[in-house]
Order: sequence, then C-alpha cells, then structure tokens
Amino acid sequence: MQICQIFFSWTRQFNPILYKFKKLKKMKIFKIFSKFFQKNMKILFVLFLINKKPNHNYKSVPKLLSKIMYIIVISSLSCSIYAQNQIAGIITDNKTKDVLPGVNVYLLDHNKGAVTNEKGKYYLNNLSKGTYKIQFSFIGYKTIVKTLKLNKSKIKLDIQLRPTMIQSQGVVISGAYTSLQHENPLKIEVINSKELNNSGTPNFIEAISRVPGIDMISKGPGVAKPVIRGLSMTNILLLNNGVRMENFQFSVNHPFIVDEFGLDRIEIIKGPASLLYGSDAIGGVINLIKEKPAPVGKTIGDYNIKYYSNTKGIVSNLGIKGSTENFSWGIRAGIKNHEDYKDGNGNFVPNTRFNEKVLKANIGMNKSFGTFKIYYDYNRPKLGMCVPPAIAQITKDRRDNNIWYQDLTNHLISSRNKLFLGNFKLDINAAYQMNNRKLQTDDSKPQKEMVDMDLNTFTYEIKTYLPSNEKSKYIIGIQGMDKNNSNNKAPMHIIPDANINDISFFGLAQHTFFKKLKAQAGLRYGKRSINTHSEGISGESGYKPKIDKSFKNISGAAGATYKINDYFLIRANFASGFRSPNLAELTENGMHGVRYEQGDANLKAQRNCETDLNIHYHLRNIMLDVSGFYNNINDYIFLSPTGDTTNNGYKIYRYSQINAKLYGGEAGINISPVKRINIRTTYSYVIGKEDNGEYLPFIPANKIKFELKTKKEKLGFIYNAFGILGTTTAFEQDNAAMFETKTNGYTLTNLEIGGKVKCVKQMLNISVNINNLFNIKYYDHLSTLKPMGYYNPGRNININLKIPFGIK
Repeated sequence: MQICQIFFSWTRQFNPILYKFKKLKKMKIFKIFSKFFQKNMKILFVLFLINKKPNHNYKSVPKLLSKIMYIIVISSLSCSIYAQNQIAGIITDNKTKDVLPGVNVYLLDHNKGAVTNEKGKYYLNNLSKGTYKIQFSFIGYKTIVKTLKLNKSKIKLDIQLRPTMIQSQGVVISGAYTSLQHENPLKIEVINSKELNNSGTPNFIEAISRVPGIDMISKGPGVAKPVIRGLSMTNILLLNNGVRMENFQFSVNHPFIVDEFGLDRIEIIKGPASLLYGSDAIGGVINLIKEKPAPVGKTIGDYNIKYYSNTKGIVSNLGIKGSTENFSWGIRAGIKNHEDYKDGNGNFVPNTRFNEKVLKANIGMNKSFGTFKIYYDYNRPKLGMCVPPAIAQITKDRRDNNIWYQDLTNHLISSRNKLFLGNFKLDINAAYQMNNRKLQTDDSKPQKEMVDMDLNTFTYEIKTYLPSNEKSKYIIGIQGMDKNNSNNKAPMHIIPDANINDISFFGLAQHTFFKKLKAQAGLRYGKRSINTHSEGISGESGYKPKIDKSFKNISGAAGATYKINDYFLIRANFASGFRSPNLAELTENGMHGVRYEQGDANLKAQRNCETDLNIHYHLRNIMLDVSGFYNNINDYIFLSPTGDTTNNGYKIYRYSQINAKLYGGEAGINISPVKRINIRTTYSYVIGKEDNGEYLPFIPANKIKFELKTKKEKLGFIYNAFGILGTTTAFEQDNAAMFETKTNGYTLTNLEIGGKVKCVKQMLNISVNINNLFNIKYYDHLSTLKPMGYYNPGRNININLKIPFGIK
C-alpha cells in the first residue's frame, strides 16, 4: 500500500487533474491496483538494469522475456476477478428492418469477436467492468463503433446498420487510442486485407503504394522499401503488429523482412510520429495489423494460392484459427517462389528472382481482467541481387537462388498484454527479434559467404491509460530497446559489432471541447546510447574507430480535429520528430555493393518540425479529402558522391548533413453516382530540397491515380461480382538529385475482375488482375535498376484463389 500511496503523491505534483484519484483509496480498485503495482515493480527494476548495461548479454534475453511474462501472469491471476459481464443484441437493416446474419462484432480492447447468427443475434461473454469500444461491420454498410460502460452483468445492445456506397471511415489503432478515423486528430490511412490480396503485384510494398503519398524504392519485385512523402530507410518505422522491425534497414538493398500473410489491414501515419514511437519515426509509420481471432466458438481457416505470369510466380499460404470463451489460437504457413521478372520488351532482368518461406503462430488467453497473447513469426527470404558479377554469369531466367543473393532469416516472438483494472487500463508489451543477414556470392570467390551478421533486438513498452471520461483521456508510458549487432566469420564487415540502447518516457492528453473540437498534445523524452567496437588498424584503409556516443531528444506534438458537422471536418497537426544516426552513417568505411561508402562519427541527430492540414468531407455517395504538409528538417543525413575514387576505381560516397525541407500534399475524390458504380481519383505531390537549392535524392514523381469500379450482387453464377479499371500516371521527374538522372513520365493501365463462385456448398473467392495491361516500357524514378538500364516489370497477369472453410 505504501508504494501505491507514494505513486499517487508523485503524480499529483505533475498534473493537478490526477489529484482526484485520492478518492480511489477508499475503493476496492485501489487495493487491487496497489497489489498489482507492488508485484510488477520487478518489471521496472529489470528494465532499469537493462538500460544501465548497454553491453547486454543477449543469450539471457529469452530468460528475461519469460521472467517478465511470468510476473505478468502471476500478478494477473492474483487480481480479484470481476463479475462477468455480457453484451448481446440483434442487428438489423435500418431501412428494411430485416435481420442481418454474418455481421462481424468485435470488442476492440478484449481482442474478442462474434458473428451474428441466422436470426441476426450475437453474444459476447466473460467481460470485465470498464469502458470499452465495440465495432459492428458488414460489407455494404457503414461501420459503427459504440462506447459502452460495463457495470452490470448483462447489457442488451441492438444495432441498426445503414447501407452506404462509400465506406468513409474505419477503426484505427496506430494513433494513441483505438478510435474511429473521424475521431482521431491524426490522419491515418488504411489498406484492408482484400485490397492487399487483390493488388496483383508480387510485392506487397507495391500494394501499399496505392495510397497517395506512399511510394517505393525497388531493385525488382523482391527488394523494395517504402517511401512516405519523400522519406525512406531509417526515416520511417515499420511495425509488425505494434513491434518495430529491426533488420538492417539502412540501405536501399535491405528490405524489411515482413510479409502480407495473415494480415487484417495496414495502417499508415504520414508525418512525424516520434511522440508515440520514438526515434526513426521522423517521416511516418507503417503498422501491419494481424488478422482478428476466430469468432468465439468457431474454428475456421482459409487457403490462398496466386499465380503471376510475369515471374511465373507461385504464392500460397494456409491458415487455421479457433477461439473459445477464454482462449484463442492460430497458425499459418506459406511460400513464395518467383523467377526473374520480364520488362516491357519481354527481356528478363538477371537475378531478380526471389523465394521465401513463412511460418506464423499465436496463442492467447482472454479473461475478464485482461487479455494475453503471444505471437511467433518466422521469415526466410532469399533475394537475388541484380549486380554486375551476377549479370555476367546468368544467361537464363531461373527461380533457384544459387549465386549473389541475400540469404535472410528472421525470428520474432512478441507478447501483447492488456490488463483491465477498473478505470485503469495497462498495456505491457515485449518482443525479441533474432535476425541473420548473409550475402552469398559465387563459387569463384575464396569464401562464398561474404557477409554474415546477427542482429538481436529486445523491445519493451508499458503504457498506462489513466481514468478518463467522455471528454478527457490521459496516457503515460515508457518504451525501450536493446539492440546488439555482431559479425560472424564472413570477411566483409559493413558495420562493426555494436550495442544500441534506447529508453524514453512520454505522456499524452486528449480533450474534447464543446463536442466538436477534439485536441491532443504530448511530450516525449528519449535517450539513445551507441557503443561500437573498433575494427582494423588505425591509419589503414577500412579502419573503423570505437564509438561511444549518446543522443538525447525531446519531441512533442499537438493536433486537433474540428467537426463542423457530421460530414465535414478539419484536422491540423504540428509535430516534431528526431532520428539518431544509424550505425552505417556513423561507422561505414569500405565497399558496400558497387561503391565505397564512408560514415562520419561526428554526425548529429536529425530533427524536424512538420505542419499538416487535412480537410475531409463525405456524404453517402461522395468523399473528398485534401491534405497539405510542410516538413522542415535540421541536419538531414544523406549519402552523396565526393568526386573521389579508390585505387581500384570505385566511386567514394560519404554521409553528410545539411538542412532541408519537404513540402507537398495529396488530394482525392471518391464518387458513387449510382448504386453499382464507384469512381476514385487521387493526386500526390512532393518536393524535397536542401537549403543550398539542390534537390534531395529518392523523391518520387508527382502522380495521378484513377479507378473506376463496378459491382453486382449476382452476375450469372458469380456472386458479389466486381470489375476495376485503373490507371497510374507519373509525371516527368526533372528535379533530380546530384547523382540521379531525370526520369520520363509514364501511364500504366490495370484491370481487375472477380467475385465469389459456389462450389458444392463452399464459396470460393476468385479474382484476375492484369497490371501494366499494355506492356509499357518505363522507368520509375525510384528504381535502383534504372541506372543499369533495366526497365520496370512489363505486363503481369495474376490469378488469385481463396478458399475459406470451417471446421466443426
């Protein structure tokens, strides 16, 4: 009890609003929180010790993670179990009053769902007291989210869904709170699983680039990196179900090791998100959200197979999942297999082949006092590298990786937990990543394995959602990371052995004024320590001196959404972000690919300030969205040619810093003039300049995207039939950086048709996509194969089959 009393006394000094918590001392919840807090002080001490020892022994991390899980589970079991609440009701059409079977009902915080039966009824049991959001979604109807306060054993909640031609908003979780998009001060873009599956491209990063303001740097379909408003590499964060991915993403040739299997959707924050996610979120965040668990009482699955004509690629995966009132589980496995791709001339591009094996599993427990989930992801991609030594040896397109390829392995185990303690909610999350990167060359080399690096990363997060009401919400939290890089016996050490340690503290408040203005603001303090080992001999070529540096930063953000009426809203945000220099930028001194790269140990941390303005308007059959941004970056880090060469004739590139700015915006209009027709047009524009007037590298061309979609409930033997005709027009990019060349514009046409076909008693989802319908020869400005004279992929026909099934 004394620890908890000290805690409340301390919080009163920093925020007078929290003083009202003294009333809790007389309540049962105070005693429960006190017991829980005392038991979990061990976690804080463990995290403290981690951050006091940058040279952490990573062999002990799995034991540490299991210890934390043990503390969480034991503490949870010791909490008093609340009376079990139930939510039940009937869902109908608001016009016809007909019941709606098959509606998805999902309790967001409990990670638990149900589906309405043939009578339109649903049930959710074993719920704790508290305030939660419940989502109702059905194809062709507007998604509804209700906020419920559970304080009695049973609640009857009947819902009437309204048909809509355009789904103008959905639920997002990548902001500070789980909320409807229109309630969020941050503009968050969403791509659902259906759009991903039907994209028709063998690279799901390219599917993300359908969103205006999102592009990709690519070295063929297998090697691609996302770009958000002109920023890429370690300027953006990619999250796998909330876990920041760490897999040597400092180079254009090092893609994030993630895949699209078993995803529910992808959420994208365009702009600084350092307040929520820390260093490296200076340009934005891409969060891959895993599929929801099976509805309670069901075991379901699906089998997916795709064929790509351009690469003769086969992609397939099988997933099964099940849920009971208290437990959920799932497993999914898949493979990818592609030959070298062909350009618009029909010529194959040597060694752009790629293969991958994937395995995913999860298990969870749902109790009235909390939810506890453990996820495991395994990815084993082999990515061919189109480099001069490989080009000279490859004369035929093949699918096996034999020479000059990246041999990658990534294991990720993560624990995501929520505890419901009356008016408090606590998130306790931890993850451990084991990443190995090898570069395999060919048998003519003395050692075929030129690069062999291990990167082990432990991340943790504790967020406390303080008692709130309809108007005010508060979060305080701690996040941290321990990262260890080590080189094995391979001869090439691109970056040295090193330890990186992060710790940060943040607080966030949200308040609604006069029902129309929702404002949000917060601050974050973060510290990163970097310790590297020296390599080589001082004064000789390739020497890397020892580095012992730390970077401290304070970042903040403030934003608001003003809801003029139910159809018209305005968002404005101002955010500052930071990015500490990565290991390559600080230490590199040697060959990387086909050039000699040099780092600078005296680089400063990047800092930026960005202002965003978004205007959104929607009716039942029209949606208009316009966004503009101005991003000012101090000490922008970039790699530029020096004009010098090595003794062997290789060009020398060096990391430098300069102040820079990026500005531009996106606009889109979505119209449904009649019931079965939908027309969508988007435009994206971005300019990136250094203060000296030179243009920044890897800035995408301005683009217009057009899409015409038609659908029909039944067309012959096809149910929910649809057809989509789309075009992408990229304008000429004549704002080239000093080591880039101008790129001509192009227009691509894509076609997609599909629907559901009944086979015996099973409905099959079938779609056919044709990308680059007219087989255009073109260069994309962000293609790293352009300087080598290789065009982007030509026509590609994709056939996609999905077989859902249930198990009794």
